[in-house]
This record gives sequence, structure tokens and C-alpha cells, in this order.
Amino acid sequence: MSERPTAHSRAQYRHFLPIQTRWSDNDAYGHVNNVVYYSWFDTVVNEYLIAAGALDIQSSPVVGLVVETQCNYFSELAFPQRVDAGLRVARAGTSSVRYELALFGALSDTASAQGHFVHVYVDRRSRRPAPLPPSLRAAVERLVV
Repeated sequence: MSERPTAHSRAQYRHFLPIQTRWSDNDAYGHVNNVVYYSWFDTVVNEYLIAAGALDIQSSPVVGLVVETQCNYFSELAFPQRVDAGLRVARAGTSSVRYELALFGALSDTASAQGHFVHVYVDRRSRRPAPLPPSLRAAVERLVV
């Protein structure tokens, strides 16, 4: 079994999106449910790509499909709390990107959770792998650590 990762700091991430928790994000145990963390991961990736002009969710010829995802949890997040979703890129290949993400309580420098998504970019119609378009490559390369 591998060694448990340690929580990252804010300084290790290049882009942030503030997210306000909602009442419905909490589960019966009084903290944000794990499935919500994955939703926030997806939200910060897509928000960044749209804002960078690298993704038009209605018409981009290339779209990213999640082929791998993972998350480690270090401390609870709960409503009402603002969360800052951090984003960086570990690797940009020919047709894939490994996005690394972390969730920070608004006043915390240490991640409450962190993980990754690997997107394989495919042609919207054929669903076959496609090279990253120049605008997408430029956007993700700004986040490479």
C-alpha cells in the first residue's frame, strides 16, 4: 500500500475559484458529501477553460472525457463555508491532460482535499482521441507546475 499523501498549500496552485457551499451540499453527517468534491473539481477545470477561451461547451470540436479521477480527504468542509478550489496541471500530453485540484476552506492555507482528473480530449463527433487545439494547449500550459 502506498504512503498517504500530505495536504498541499495554496502556493502550490496557479488558479483559484471561490465556491460558496450550499445547504444541500451537507450530508447526514454534517459535512460536505464526497460526491460534491468531485463536482467542484469539474467546475473549476471547466470554469478555467471557458474563461481562457479554450472551451465552448456547445461547439468546441474537441471535448475532454474523464478517464481517471482520485481524491484524498484531510479535513471536513461544511455549509455555510466558502471554499477556494485550486487548479494546476501536472502534465499536458498530445491528447490528454492531468489536472490536479485542491479544496481549501476560505481561511485555510492547507488543503482540506486534493486530487486529480485525467481528461482525454476527443473529437466531439467521432469520440476518437484528438490533439489538444492550440488555444487549449496554451491555456493548460499556463497552469503546468
